[in-house]
Amino acid sequence: MDVGQIRALYDQQQRIDIRYPGTRREATEHVVRVIEPERGAVIYSQLDAANADAVIAQEIAHFTALGLADEFEWKLFGHDQPADLRERLIRHGFEVNEPADAVMALDLSELPPKLAQPVTHDVRRVTDERGLADIYAVIEAVWPEEDHSVAQRNKITLLREHPESISMYAAYVEGQPVCEGWIDFPETDFAGLWGGATLSEYRNRGLYTALVAVRAQEAQRRGYRFLTIDASPMSRAVLEKQGFVVIASAWECNYRGESAAR
Repeated sequence: MDVGQIRALYDQQQRIDIRYPGTRREATEHVVRVIEPERGAVIYSQLDAANADAVIAQEIAHFTALGLADEFEWKLFGHDQPADLRERLIRHGFEVNEPADAVMALDLSELPPKLAQPVTHDVRRVTDERGLADIYAVIEAVWPEEDHSVAQRNKITLLREHPESISMYAAYVEGQPVCEGWIDFPETDFAGLWGGATLSEYRNRGLYTALVAVRAQEAQRRGYRFLTIDASPMSRAVLEKQGFVVIASAWECNYRGESAAR
């Protein structure tokens, strides 16, 4: 796998041209935005040292006018320009999640044996609000300090209106949901893995890998070329053993307003 070529293809398909069901894509000379009913994001930027600060200020004003300043994210990649874009975003009031995620890709032409074998854990596909509640019970237990209500409402809408665009799964132990994950299917070469939270007492049992395998097999059946994931340091170590390679680093930069600017 040529990492540079995959990164370029990823940027073009997943950041520049991407269209997500239930969202509005907005493209300007300098950025690509995704607008959802209750939140929005800049997912791609083409800036330089001369215009970066002005464009950042324009985007803050744009999302504020939309009433989304409290739910506004700038997805920053390590190869984005200018080189000090991260520091500029911080000065404008963004909080940068650390450490960076590793954007990883897997070539689906041949699944590694551990991801190709039948899954023996109790993994179930979620198709309704009841199952989604199981998924978010795990998420809220792992990240209790965060507000997940907006994301949960968006998932309910996707399941109702665009069920073909997403598959959501939960792993159970003795009937209790203990691990979760979903996969989206845009009209690109890339299917995307998301989630992956596991209750601490159920880690190291192969549940996370089982959920990766179920989703990888589905993506392969549906004809996708690559599988991608934004992996935490903990997940990265597991995924590298399964053949995933790092193609970029990425940070979620959440706008916190003028009080956070420095």
